[in-house]
Order: sequence, then structure tokens, then C-alpha cells
Amino acid sequence: MIETRTIQQQWMRWLCRALLLGGLMLLSGCASDAPYAPVSDRTKPPKVTWGYHLVRPGETLYSIAWRYGRDFQELANANNIRSPYTIYPNQKLSLYTPSKSARKSSSAPKAKTSSKPKTKKSATKAVSKPAAKKSKVPVNRGPVRWQWPSRGKVIQYYSSKGQVNKGIDISGKLGEPVKAAGPGRVVYAGSGLLGYGRLLIVKHNSTFLSAYAHNSKMLVKEGDSVKAGQKIAEIGSSGTNRAKLHFEIRKNGKPVNPLQYLPRK
Repeated sequence: MIETRTIQQQWMRWLCRALLLGGLMLLSGCASDAPYAPVSDRTKPPKVTWGYHLVRPGETLYSIAWRYGRDFQELANANNIRSPYTIYPNQKLSLYTPSKSARKSSSAPKAKTSSKPKTKKSATKAVSKPAAKKSKVPVNRGPVRWQWPSRGKVIQYYSSKGQVNKGIDISGKLGEPVKAAGPGRVVYAGSGLLGYGRLLIVKHNSTFLSAYAHNSKMLVKEGDSVKAGQKIAEIGSSGTNRAKLHFEIRKNGKPVNPLQYLPRK
């Protein structure tokens, strides 16, 4: 009888220790900080066609369209913004896609309401960045002859499933040159997009844009014309954990695999 009680007491002590250890492990797991997921590990965000965006200083129509997976021309048409697509801080941009009937009605000629000249209102809003100057070299109207933006090896490939990567990651060392993949005009130079660090966006024509992220230095500014192969930045680690170039090509606002356009090495 005494032996049976001893066995029961030992078993109860073992059970209490197991429960206590399990509770401590659970608490330690809850207390630990979850690691920050990089952009490439996140689920692919859908094209946003609802809601509004309030313009912040430093943003351009191109960077906003890039953020929401939209074509800049589509976003401009939805908000009746014409070239050179100047926007203002605190301006409210609609992200809704207008219906076909709305597009037709907006494209129809408007009736003249009055012949009296309108008085100019005093400019009270400051443009977020100076309006892009007309480039001396016109944006390419034909097909883009793509070039590699850096000489490193591809360390992460484009992927639209699983661990999403909207472009390719190219290895490099700090300070190595980043070159324009094609002729065009710089439409964004800043660090306002999460996960991209110091970012340059180049408009090549009405269809294609390219992006160069994580730069340590940016050697061009918004409105500058660039030639294919021109050094526009230096490789860095801004917005990431290692020195590399993240390169994207977008066709009508949608990410595409850059390896389908770049020449084979």
C-alpha cells in the first residue's frame, strides 16, 4: 500500500513538472518577437481598384501607381490628371477604376458654359516635387532594347507564387554601378516605398517602366533623361539586409519577369 502511494506521488510530481515546463515554453514563445518578413516573402498583393490615397510630400503619380499595382495612365485617367501628371500634398486620389460608360462620357466633348475668362486662383498648394521637365531626349516610342542593369549574378528569381518576388535580385558590392536598362526618363527618385530602400523608377515608353532598388547613392533625379547603360546609381543595402540590386520591369503597371526581356549573359 505504501509502495503504491509512493508510485502515485512520483507520477503526480512528474506530471506537474511536465505541465509547468510546457507552460514556460508557451510563454517564452509568446514573448519572442516574430522575425520581420521581407517583401519577397509576403503574399502577392492584389491590384487595388477601390478606396482613396492621400498624397504625401515626395510622392509622384508613378510611385503611387507602383504601390497599388496600377498603370500610371489608368490612375491618371481615373482622376482627370493630364501630363506631366503633377500632384499635390494632401490631394485625394481615387483608386476606383472607372466603368467603360464613364470613360466614354468623360471623353465626350464638353459643352461650353461661358465665354468669360476664368480668374486664376492663387497657388496655395506646394507641389510635392518639382514638375518633371520635358526631357531633351524623347521617351522611346519603339520597343525597348533592354540591357542588364548590373554585372552581378541573379541570386533570387522572379516569382508570382509562394515567396513572391516582383523582379530579380542581383548580387553586388557596395558602390558598384547601377545602369539604366534602357533609355527613358526618371519619374521617381526617393525612399517612400516600403521594402525598396532608395528607389529609382525609369519610364521607357507608354508601356514599360523599370525600377532599381536598395541603392546607396542615386546619381540622377526626377525629370532627368537617361541613356541605356548610363550609370544612374550605386549598389547599396538600403531597405534590405545585404548589398544587392533589386530590379523590376512593369508592363502596363503589372510586374513581369525581367529575364524574358534581358539578353542572355
